[in-house]
Amino acid sequence: MKTNQKWGVVLITSICLAACTPKQQTVTSYTISGTINGLADSTTLVLVPITHDNEKPVAETKASNGTFSFNGTAEDTICVRLAVKDTYGGINLMLENAEITVNGNATSDKAHDGTPLYHFDNVEIKGSPMTDHYTRLMSVRDSMDVLYQAYHNEYAAIMEQIAQARKKKDQKALEALYKSDEYKAFSAAEGNFFKTVAESYNKIILENKDSFWGPLMMVSLSSYLTPDQKEIYEQFSEAAKESYYGKKVKEELYPAGMVGQPARAFTVKDADGKEVTLASLLEGKKYALIDFWASWCGPCRKEIPNLKNLYKKYADKGFQIISISIDKKEEDWQKALKEEGLTWPNFCDREVADLYKVKAVPTMYLVDAKGILAGQDLRGKALADKLEELFGK
Repeated sequence: MKTNQKWGVVLITSICLAACTPKQQTVTSYTISGTINGLADSTTLVLVPITHDNEKPVAETKASNGTFSFNGTAEDTICVRLAVKDTYGGINLMLENAEITVNGNATSDKAHDGTPLYHFDNVEIKGSPMTDHYTRLMSVRDSMDVLYQAYHNEYAAIMEQIAQARKKKDQKALEALYKSDEYKAFSAAEGNFFKTVAESYNKIILENKDSFWGPLMMVSLSSYLTPDQKEIYEQFSEAAKESYYGKKVKEELYPAGMVGQPARAFTVKDADGKEVTLASLLEGKKYALIDFWASWCGPCRKEIPNLKNLYKKYADKGFQIISISIDKKEEDWQKALKEEGLTWPNFCDREVADLYKVKAVPTMYLVDAKGILAGQDLRGKALADKLEELFGK
């Protein structure tokens, strides 16, 4: 089901805390094994923590004819996605110290950016009480699907008319449709739907505010958090706040300011495989702009003419641009470089973006000669004004 809201369409039922808090673990390690039919031989499977960050796998293994096994120790209570490495899609389960079996089927196609997208069905997970509970919490997504489909079916005609007008780029027809009673009714229905979803989520999150389940639900039920959710976070118990997910939620709602702090040092490889440090890129420069972007990012590429103009204007005065792409495929990055004709240092390294807590692109940081962050989120006229202030006209 598709939605343009930050909330995933899931409703949670109330289950008493005593019933959902796991008993003391007597097992000190985990084994996750099983068979997923449809995987190519020697497929690499990973366990990736489910958060709003770009997490690294906590475990990796090779599947032989679909059969696999992970072994390790769960230090924190986390939810993970069992997935094929470097692809989209996966199976969610709680990582707990137990003997867990996962069986199912897999098929794949391509996502919008060409990355393989895996679909899993007939999945059966055994041996993990915490996963059973997580699944129960998430199971009401079906009821939300029913509501979503109901109002979309009711207003299918007006939405089809709008789709056709967009396709034909008929602005006059679009304006008339947006003013119609049918579209106003659709908008009202959609507003009520998302209001119901938000109220339901907040209710279940707060019903679990005394344990890690609260912040875990906060993360699981949204693709990002917004400032208005600070009020919910502040109602969590200290135990919930100190949990793995409590800390993740706090970090997202109360990000540490970076301006005035030393820029985080990094080492990247250039097109020839030579290692380059941030310090070397800053050498002899008064200011440098660290520009995080991607070939597929429209706003990023729309900003490039402005960057070219500023680079031409201030490069001789000590201005440097360091562009770092988060593209998954290096060939996409290289293609974009040729198309845009970028002449300043360019690298493709998602790990640097993670180091700077980049959650969306474009993201830009201005660094001075001493390696201190002097500004962030500067683009367009704001960036031009800042550079004029620093370098003069």
